Order: sequence, then C-alpha cells, then structure tokens
Amino acid sequence: MIEISVNNLIKSFEVGQNVLDGLSFHVNSGERVGILGPNGCGKTTLFRILSGEYDYDEGEVMIAPGKRLGLISQIPVYPAGWTVEDVLRDAHRRLYELAERMDALIAQMEQDNSPALLQEYDRASAAFQALGGYDMELERNRVANGLDISAAMRAQDFETLSGGEKTRVNLARLIFEDTDILLLDEPTNHLDLRATEWLEDYLLRFKGTVLAISHDRWFLDRVVQRCIEISEGKAEFYSGNYSFYVEERQRRFDEKLKQYEKDQAKIEQLTRAAAQMHLWAFMGADKLHKRAFAMEKRIEKLQQSDKPRTERKMNAKFKQREFEGDEVLIADDISKAYGERRLFDKLCLTLRGGERVALIGDNGTGKSTLLKLILGEETPDSGYLRLGPSIRKAYLPQTVRFSDESATMLDIMRYEGRCEAQEARDRLAAFGFRGEDVFTPVSALSGGERSRLRLCMLMGRDINFLILDEPTNHLDIASREWMEDALEDFSQTLLFVSHDRWLIEKFATRIWLLENGALTDYRGDYREFSAWRERQRSLQQQEKAKLPPQEKAPAAKRQKAPNAGKALAKLEREIARTEEALKALEAEESANASDYQKLMELAAQRETLDEQLLALYEQWEALNI
Repeated sequence: MIEISVNNLIKSFEVGQNVLDGLSFHVNSGERVGILGPNGCGKTTLFRILSGEYDYDEGEVMIAPGKRLGLISQIPVYPAGWTVEDVLRDAHRRLYELAERMDALIAQMEQDNSPALLQEYDRASAAFQALGGYDMELERNRVANGLDISAAMRAQDFETLSGGEKTRVNLARLIFEDTDILLLDEPTNHLDLRATEWLEDYLLRFKGTVLAISHDRWFLDRVVQRCIEISEGKAEFYSGNYSFYVEERQRRFDEKLKQYEKDQAKIEQLTRAAAQMHLWAFMGADKLHKRAFAMEKRIEKLQQSDKPRTERKMNAKFKQREFEGDEVLIADDISKAYGERRLFDKLCLTLRGGERVALIGDNGTGKSTLLKLILGEETPDSGYLRLGPSIRKAYLPQTVRFSDESATMLDIMRYEGRCEAQEARDRLAAFGFRGEDVFTPVSALSGGERSRLRLCMLMGRDINFLILDEPTNHLDIASREWMEDALEDFSQTLLFVSHDRWLIEKFATRIWLLENGALTDYRGDYREFSAWRERQRSLQQQEKAKLPPQEKAPAAKRQKAPNAGKALAKLEREIARTEEALKALEAEESANASDYQKLMELAAQRETLDEQLLALYEQWEALNI
C-alpha cells in the first residue's frame, strides 16, 4: 500500500530558482527510506511540505487517509510553565482522559450499580488496556532512558532546554503517540552513541513508515532499506542502504561518463564526415548535402547531453612534523570533579606515536574535559599528565570561535594563518571556499563551515599530535568525506572524540571508552570493539540469570484422587485453548486500536473468556491440592 505519493512537485522561494523541480516518488507502508543530497538541495523543504508546514507551487502530494504523520524537526509550542514531564505525558492525553472517565464511572457506580454503567466501565477498561494504558508509565521511562532524558531533565521547564534537548524530547513524544509515519530530520545530531543505538533498534522494530534525512552514514546503513537522492530538484532511486548507494552512484557515474566520452568521439567522427560530404557536394554531388544535414542534426542531439559532474575532492594535506620518541602522552592517576560531581578517578593512560584513538562515551561522562586536561586548559585534581618534549599539537574544538567575528574568511586566513593573500585563497579553495565566498564574514558561517575553516587553518601548521572534538558534528556527508580525505594522509598521532561510528571505524586503531568514571582501553577497530562489548553484556546477563539451587521437593508424595490425572490433563488442554483464544483476541485489539466501537465488542468477548479462564484455573487448583 502506498502511504506517501509525490508527483511532479515544484517549489521555489525565489522567482526562476526551483528548489524542487519536478520531484516524484512513492513510499510504501512500512518502508524505511533515506533522503539524501547536499545541503540546500531541498530535503528539509520536502519534509515541511509533507507535514503541511509549507505550501508548494505545482504538483501533487498525497498522504494515505487516516495515517498520522510526525516531523521530528518541528517543536510544538506548549503552554507556559510546562515541564518536560508534562510534554511527555501530553502524548498519552487520550489515555489519561479514558482513565478519568473510568474514575468517574467508579464514583457513579458507588451510587448506581446499573448494568449499563457496568458495561460502559468494562468497555472503557478494555480500551484502556488495549491502548497500553497500564504500561504507559513503564513505556515512558523506557523511552526517556533510551534517549538520555534524565529524571532531572524531566523536571525542567521545556522552554529552558537547548535546541538539541528539545529535539530529543520531541522525538520521545512522537514515539509515545504511536505515529504511523515518522519524518526524521537529522535525528542523531544531538544523541550520544548509546542513545543513537537505542533509536536504531527502535526504528528496526517500528512497524510504521520512516523517512530519514541524516548525515550519519552508519545510521543510514543500519536503518534504511532504500535511498532517494534529491539532485537538481529531482529524485534518483537506489534500492539499498547507504553503502549500496555509494557503490551504485559511482557505478552510474562511471557509466554516464563512459557514454558521454563515446558521444564525444561520435560527434568528432560525424563532424568530420559531414564536412567531407559538404565538400563533395560542392564538387558536384548535390545529394550529399542532404546526408550531411542529417548528420548535423544527429550531432545536435548528441551535444545536448552534459558531461556528468561529481563532487570535487578536497585537495589539502596536513603539514606534519616527525615525532621523535616513543610516548606522546602519559597520564597517571588523574582525577577530575566539579563540586560533588566526579567525572573520573585515577585514570592511567599512555599514547604512543602514530596511534589513532577514538575517545567515546555518553554525553556528560567527561570526554571534552579530558581533552582540556591534555591541552593544558585545565588541571587535574590529582595525578599528573605529561606530553612528550617534541610534541606539536593542534586542536579542533566542537564549537569554533574566531578572534574577530566581523572579519572575512580571507582576512582570518591571512592574519591568523600567517600567509599571503594568494596562498590563503588557494588553501580556502582546497576546502571548498571559492570565488566571492572568501569575502563572507565568519559571523555568517554555519557551524560546519566554521569547522572547515578552522581545519583549513590547522593544516598550515607543523603538527604531530592532532586532537579533534566532534569534528563531523555539523558537517554534511560531502564535508565529512573531505575531512576524511585530509586525515587519510595524516600519519602522526590522532586523538578524537566522536559519535560518528563511520569515522571511528575508518580511523581508530584503539578505542577509549569513558563511562562510570573509568576508562576502558580496547586495541582494535570499532566493529571489533562493539562485538567485544556485546560479548561482555551477554556474559553479565548470563551471570545475573544464574539462579540459586532449587530446594529439593519433599520425599512424601501427596495422594491424588482416582482418575485425577485424566481430569487434570483434560483441564490443562482447555486452559491452553482458552489462553490461545485470549492471545488471538489481544492481537485483534492491537490491530483495531484506533476503532473504539470494535474495541468495545472485543472487550465484551475478552470479559467472557477471562471469566472462563478464571473458573478453569480454580478447578485446576482444586485438583492439585
């Protein structure tokens, strides 16, 4: 069944410049689709059109009737003074209204026990159970914990949260509302690794439809089943996850380039032949003019195809200073706390030349603080930390600031990067800043552009120890690939904090996991580390599952009545049949969760089966005494 249908969609914000220019695609029920394309291609505009926030100029947009759609990038306006808990509870508003009605019916039944009231209460109770009312508190805690919405955050006013925190709360609210179609616009941007993995597992179990815009390539690989790339306002389709998309896109590009080169060779051949025929025609063979004109028409058609273009690769490399010695960093028994909050205690670590280490862990565990200790921006409460004598370090922070926010990129490169104007322009061009772009004030740059500019400046220094704090956090996929190209050639020591598992897997040869105040040091890549962690969790669960030895049953056996065994076996078969009927009924209730009348009918059937099962249990208990 088609749940989303978009046909020949056109949308422009400026006259003559269509962001979406004839976009068409269909999404079937239950599909998980990745929406790809460079920044500015219209991905978020498409989502806002689907959600009804934006209108469109031409085309058709159809959402299947009765399907509830939720957009993660939209933050609803809530009443003043609402806490995060109020926002989360509001998603269960229908259930709370049903619970209030049940309470009112109970109060009425204290004065009037008429059959009509009893039946209405039974129907309401059955609907409350079918909609998950008895488990909603448990579900709310489960989802909040998974998305790192702490008890302290749940007590805060919603308006006091940061943009990222509001996004997490809104995502939780959409999950509670049992939305049929989820539109996720960069859902992992403000999640740590644990919360991202929780979200992935949730989406893999989610029975509805998912459309996701994301720069998290690992997330796309795990979650999406096919990809739609928006290119020049139109859709290109790829029937697989992100890795499939990368390979198939390159294959299509190579094929188009090969065809273009064949067309160019054919144009050259036909041009020569047409010229020769015109010459022969002037020499008396007039009929050859006609053939020459036909060739020129064919040439015109071949010339209509443009040369396929690909993203320009970043042509930049780090200057590197050879490291002399063995140890880049030694830390012994370092501890750090802020007031009563202790981040870590007695950490010991050694980093050697040429190693590539990913520092990972949940938000708030102290990763950025550990980097500040290494950089000398803060001092440990105890222990010592020392860098090798020949170390020349460079640092890319998570939030990039410049000394003069009104200065242009060119000025910043010239004065802070200490280079001439032409060299500054060449280095900026290598990072995608070309032409008039270099005169843009740094105050007008996005987070990703600021990180790119700072990285461009770092590349001009002689360094042998590069420290990065969430280097890909604000970058689109093309910019992430540019950064990876630069890091590929950096052979010195690399330490980086990241939630980008694609980056971690590509570069890390060692994982430092910071959690519960301690550091786990694993030598290997991210996939190996994840497999090791899974084995550790499995072993822990097995240990917890071990039960104490069962007490031996008394030697003396109870005497049973004659033929009790046959009666008991028959009774157990009846119990099993009744339980199966109840399970089937539960499945039918879930399938009709939005049909109140149907739920009332099913509730009456459930009541009858519950009474039968209770009577059977009583008989079974009597036979076992």
